[in-house]
Amino acid sequence: MKKATPIPVTIAKKNAQPLLNAYGIPISAGSTLSRGGPKSSSVDLTDKIRVCVRKRPLNKNELRRGESDITELAGKRTLVINEQKTKVDLTRYIERHAFTFDDVFDSNVTNEQVYKRTAAPLVDYIFTGGKATCFAYGQTGSGKTYTMLNEKNGLYVLAASDIFNMLNHPDYVNIIPHVSFYEIYQGQLYDLLNARKKLFAREDGKQQVCIAGLTEYECFSVDDLMKIFGHGNNVRSTGATGANADSSRSHAILQICLKDKSKKMSVFGKFSFIDLAGSERGADRGDADRQTRMEGSEINKSLLALKECIRALDQVSKHTPFRQSKLTQVLKDSFIGNSKTCMIATVSPNSGSCEHTLNTLRYADR
Repeated sequence: MKKATPIPVTIAKKNAQPLLNAYGIPISAGSTLSRGGPKSSSVDLTDKIRVCVRKRPLNKNELRRGESDITELAGKRTLVINEQKTKVDLTRYIERHAFTFDDVFDSNVTNEQVYKRTAAPLVDYIFTGGKATCFAYGQTGSGKTYTMLNEKNGLYVLAASDIFNMLNHPDYVNIIPHVSFYEIYQGQLYDLLNARKKLFAREDGKQQVCIAGLTEYECFSVDDLMKIFGHGNNVRSTGATGANADSSRSHAILQICLKDKSKKMSVFGKFSFIDLAGSERGADRGDADRQTRMEGSEINKSLLALKECIRALDQVSKHTPFRQSKLTQVLKDSFIGNSKTCMIATVSPNSGSCEHTLNTLRYADR
């Protein structure tokens, strides 16, 4: 096997390529890299909205093709992408893009370490009567499902373990955990715990969204939860695309709802784990049939609506566009009132996925 020849970089000390921000604008030496002001090493884990990025390691196929790692961490919060480009005269050079988030996790970080910085503070929050949401967003094959819904140490398993441990406390003797698992596929809701039965989201008189007919199971241990998840995950919609042979074509939503039996089973707290469908460009679906193109269109539409909702909440806008997609409509109560949200953007480090990685980081940065 031939070794990949390194790409020469024509960056002189005097005329060094400037570091670019999320939108390709050069960053001056005196400016800060952070989104909201000066870069700080201290991060508040109790913020209402937090955005984190996780980098996965290079896989065997990428190593076999001789692809290089174009991502590097600059501190605990900043990720730099070294984009390989070619000038008109065929001179190769590297353009560097910097992104700063609440947390950035390197490829050697375990799910347990990611959990402590993302979902663990939200577990404490739902026991104060709040509602928490944890998203996994990124390119197909970047590690979203492994991070969120891995059957051994996914974030939902680790969070459920802490939730069930806290329920053993005498203060929560009246709290009963209920688990539901459904997907949003092409703008429609399907119950993964009831043979993909079609569901309907409706608003009540208080403008709260209710999912009619959704199956819920009482659950008191991690083993019970894993059995429920395994049953639902087997019927989730997947399909082959040009980017991945086993791509998630739907948004999967696993909810652990704490209900108080002393108050007529009213909702005490709720934690939603969301494995978003893989984001990809239309060109990457290859010679796809009509159904695959429709799937991609609906996925991109819902991801755009989700971004606009989070942006509106972050900017304390008067209007939040929940009704732009089914995804944001059913998660309305996870965004308003006493709620907290954490988004984990997963990125692929290989040079072949550079454009995907930049798109993911720009989405998360916004």
